[in-house]
Amino acid sequence: MSNPAESSTTESSWDPKTLIVAGGRPAHGLDAPVNYPVNFTSTYHSQGIAAAGEKVYARFSNPTWDPFEEVLGTLERSELPALVFSSGMAAIAAALSLVPAGGVMVLPAHSYNGTLGLAQELETAGRFTLRPVDIANTAQVLDALDGADVLWLESPTNPMLEVADLPVLLSAAGEKDVLRVVDNTFATPLLQRPLELGADLVVHSVTKYLSGHSDIIMGALVTRDEALRARLHGYRTLHGAISSPMDVFLALRGVRTLSVRLERSQNNSQVLAERLAQHPKINVVRYPGLPQDPGHARATELMDGYGSVIAFEVGDSAAHADAVLAAFTLITGATSLGGVETLAERRARHASEPATVPENLIRLSVGIEDVEDLWADLSRALEQI
Repeated sequence: MSNPAESSTTESSWDPKTLIVAGGRPAHGLDAPVNYPVNFTSTYHSQGIAAAGEKVYARFSNPTWDPFEEVLGTLERSELPALVFSSGMAAIAAALSLVPAGGVMVLPAHSYNGTLGLAQELETAGRFTLRPVDIANTAQVLDALDGADVLWLESPTNPMLEVADLPVLLSAAGEKDVLRVVDNTFATPLLQRPLELGADLVVHSVTKYLSGHSDIIMGALVTRDEALRARLHGYRTLHGAISSPMDVFLALRGVRTLSVRLERSQNNSQVLAERLAQHPKINVVRYPGLPQDPGHARATELMDGYGSVIAFEVGDSAAHADAVLAAFTLITGATSLGGVETLAERRARHASEPATVPENLIRLSVGIEDVEDLWADLSRALEQI
């Protein structure tokens, strides 16, 4: 069986919609499998001084990881494979390890609360200093870069859906020799590719859109820098932050349908956001696809779509939002996002969420169900308040 990297000489020229289906496959040949098998092993035949690239032990590498790492690396426009991790948080922890001791990290005040929580814990321990910023305020972010070591970006942000001017921010950070990290979970590489804009490192919670079925926990990092990838591979190996072969196999199977899933869920999101914006029980709708959204112009210019997450404020209290969530029959009340099913959650129910996230804000991760069924469930639930 050939190495995944040898499966095609044309993958770099394929459209991403083709790559996610055809990339990372065994070479064509009589009786060759269409998919790589799951490789369950903890170790490999090995003796003497290990040669470069020799597997040796399954904490270092596993052939089941290779096809997924190849596909995600190519999708993010890197010539290097991605690195899979045991969870999105494991990938985030690896990326945060790049902040030098005593250094300064600039990050969005509204970010995934796991990122914020771990960064704040490290700051409390004296590891580094945080500079929270409004990521949509380009001037504020540029000012915060002076003396910084790492710029951490999310765009759109979780859960407020603010859109950053990635080209400007990444260029300015590069001029100041600031390491540039972008969490691309919400957008996926089908909607934006931060490495092309100057990012040094891209973070993914594979749990979300890439795997797409709410059945695994997994993360990934992607870079174009061989030395940086080697450093992060070393972190993964020493910290044991590896993903199981079965999870990576399922993630690759999930990513095969990313394009069609995202197309359907985005179309649903646009319809629902427009209707929510007209509903008398809704105060604010945040979705970059709406012309009145603060991030609309920037997202239209910089992204290849608006994504599939909507945030809206309902009524005037947490109780109103909770009443709506309790009334859903089709939409599932649960945390997480990016699956085929529509999930809804009042984000401020988490004590770790920033205080500036409104108590009555519901984050809606829109799935691929029939949009009229989703709207019927939403509109009926809204009548409960």
